[in-house]
Amino acid sequence: MKFIVNISRILVGALFIFSGFIKLNDPLGFSYKLQEYFSYDVLDLPVLMPYALGISIFVVVFEVVLGVFLLIGYKPKFTVWSLLGMIVFFTFLTFYAAYFEKVKDCGCFGDFLKLTPWESFSKDLILLFLILILFVGQKHIKPILSKLGLTITAMLSFIVCLWFGYHVLMHLPTFDFRAYKIGDNFQENMKLPADAKDAIIDYHWTYTLDGKEQVITDRGRGPKTYDKIIGVETETIQEGDVPKIQDFSIESEDEDVTQQFLETEKLVMIVSYNLDKAESDGMIKLKAMADEAIKNGYTVIGLTASGADKKLEIQKTYNLDVEFYLCDEKVLKTIVRANPGVVVLEKGTVTQKVHWNDIDELEF
Repeated sequence: MKFIVNISRILVGALFIFSGFIKLNDPLGFSYKLQEYFSYDVLDLPVLMPYALGISIFVVVFEVVLGVFLLIGYKPKFTVWSLLGMIVFFTFLTFYAAYFEKVKDCGCFGDFLKLTPWESFSKDLILLFLILILFVGQKHIKPILSKLGLTITAMLSFIVCLWFGYHVLMHLPTFDFRAYKIGDNFQENMKLPADAKDAIIDYHWTYTLDGKEQVITDRGRGPKTYDKIIGVETETIQEGDVPKIQDFSIESEDEDVTQQFLETEKLVMIVSYNLDKAESDGMIKLKAMADEAIKNGYTVIGLTASGADKKLEIQKTYNLDVEFYLCDEKVLKTIVRANPGVVVLEKGTVTQKVHWNDIDELEF
């Protein structure tokens, strides 16, 4: 039993630290995922949506710290009870999302590793089993350091987590796993690879023939002869591959200008998913940055999901001689974890990307 407990202890501790750190690297991204869970069509808890970022930071810091506590043997009773509470909650959440098909990606490992809700639910069941082993065998969880060493390590883990979370919020995620990271090309990521898999979908047709109701299953052609088609249901046998970037577009009031700008040699994109929520300190910095970029031969545009009136208000308020174009809010949140943020492209390839706090670091 002691051996089994120690193996479970290592596996659970390591996974909690890894999973928590991945999300701590991008707490803003995890808060967007929590907002999705809190939305009307999932858990219907809109009252929690304004607090998603705070909840996000608490959850991921607690997750990492619990993993550290478990590995070093600090306060085993508190640690195991906390782990059990977290995994029961997460198991319920992933089952709910999977069974009711509410959320396509659980967000357990951020953008590093995408899991379907059913895959995430399976992972949580395994963790639940391992944590139950720890719960039963608590007496075998022994500290690996002195009492002072345990206290110092526990406090340091908490302080380091808080510092790292604050750092990435004030700048950008240290590790970027998204399709808009520096070095990636928008146009390439909008294409499917040559060996991409197609979706396989079964169609279940219900129809009448000679007055009798019948059902056939095929891949979309339907019955050859029939009196009447009553209905059709689809069943996905295999999900098809999709491009890394699916919904990115740049639109003016009249046309789609995506290709035009992705072919531009020197392009600076000011990204603000919502101009009402943009940080005023960041907006103030944009004027000098835009002027410097234009002086050095760059084309400067803005991307936002806000309406025309708000765009004009921002241009006037901050004296920004920059045209703002329309882009999907969710996509803009994914491109850069800042409001505003700045992305520099050369023919669609990301060469620089900064949080508004780091605008002075841009080189033109």
